[in-house]
Amino acid sequence: MTIHIEEKVPSITLPASSGNEISLEDYKGKNIVLYFYPKDMTPGCTTEACDFRDLSEDWEKADAVVLGISPDPIKKHQAFIEKYGLPFPLLSDEDKTAAEAFNVWQLKKTFGKEYMGIVRSTFLINKEGVLIKEWRNVRVKNHADQVLNSLKESSGHE
Repeated sequence: MTIHIEEKVPSITLPASSGNEISLEDYKGKNIVLYFYPKDMTPGCTTEACDFRDLSEDWEKADAVVLGISPDPIKKHQAFIEKYGLPFPLLSDEDKTAAEAFNVWQLKKTFGKEYMGIVRSTFLINKEGVLIKEWRNVRVKNHADQVLNSLKESSGHE
C-alpha cells in the first residue's frame, strides 16, 4: 500500500529516540513534516537534520512537528541527536514498515552497485492527517526552506 497526496495517512507507530513509541496519531491537530533519510551521521543526512533543526522556531510558529525516520536503531538515533542538538524525535524503522508504506524503500544504484535503501523523501501531513505534499529524491541544499515555504503557503501563514 502506497500513500498518495490528498489521502489520509495511516497511523504508523515506531520506536522513538526518546525511548518510547511515537504514532502519527499522537500529532493530530498539528502539521507533520515527516522526513525519511538513509543513515545517521553521514554528510547529507547530517546537513538535512541540521537544516530542519535550524528552523525549529519557524516550525513551531507554523504549528508543525518534525519527525525523522531511518532504519537505524534507537541507540544510533540518540547519539545523532546528542551530537547535533536535534530538537525533534528520530524514529527507528528497522523493519521498513513506514518506508514501504510511503514507498521510499527502493532499489538504488551507486557506482554501478545495486542495493535496497531509503530514497531521501519528505512528506507534509496536515492537521487532519492528510498528506498534502511530497518531495522524493530530495537534494538536501535548501530543502528544509522549501518544505517550510510550502507549509506556510498551505496554511496561509506568509
